[in-house]
Amino acid sequence: MQVILLERVAKLGQMGDVVNVKPGYARNYLLPQGKALRASNDNIKSFEVRKAELEAQNLETRKEAQAVAARLEGETYVVIRQASDGGALYGSVSPRDVADLLAEAGVKIDRRQIVITTPIKVLGLHTALINLHPEVDVEVGLNVARSAEEAELQASGKSIQELAAEEEAAAEFEISELFDDIGAAGMDEDDQRGSDEQRES
Repeated sequence: MQVILLERVAKLGQMGDVVNVKPGYARNYLLPQGKALRASNDNIKSFEVRKAELEAQNLETRKEAQAVAARLEGETYVVIRQASDGGALYGSVSPRDVADLLAEAGVKIDRRQIVITTPIKVLGLHTALINLHPEVDVEVGLNVARSAEEAELQASGKSIQELAAEEEAAAEFEISELFDDIGAAGMDEDDQRGSDEQRES
């Protein structure tokens, strides 16, 4: 099916391009979202008439998107989640969760604009791509942790696995110190008993 694009569509073309697409893609996505029109003679003529208006509209929305992108650029948001000791999340972080976080920060983004390329199922630092406009994308950081303290530690560059290993090593050290103290106390008792026995004989 031939359609005329009313805005830039990634991997398809620029505004005004007449492109061939699968009928299902056109009917289910491009036409209902207002991203394209069927490429009939009438629609091509009406596009030519509206072209300047559409370009002005596109320029305005792009400026707004760039302002939002500038605000989000380099930002990292903390996502508090329950997880196992090994760092595996009970569930995953979804685009809806990211949209809710951004809304709390005062930025309204539709969850369909958020792209998480690989599912977030473990604690740690991750990224999400936000399509603010067909020509404007921005990446935001996600610091997924079990608590705010853990998020701060992750932000300083330590992973949960490293922290767990450090805690385990510290616990093992304390246990070995305890056994050394018990052993030393036992040896003192043996020495004391030996000297008592020598006095008695």
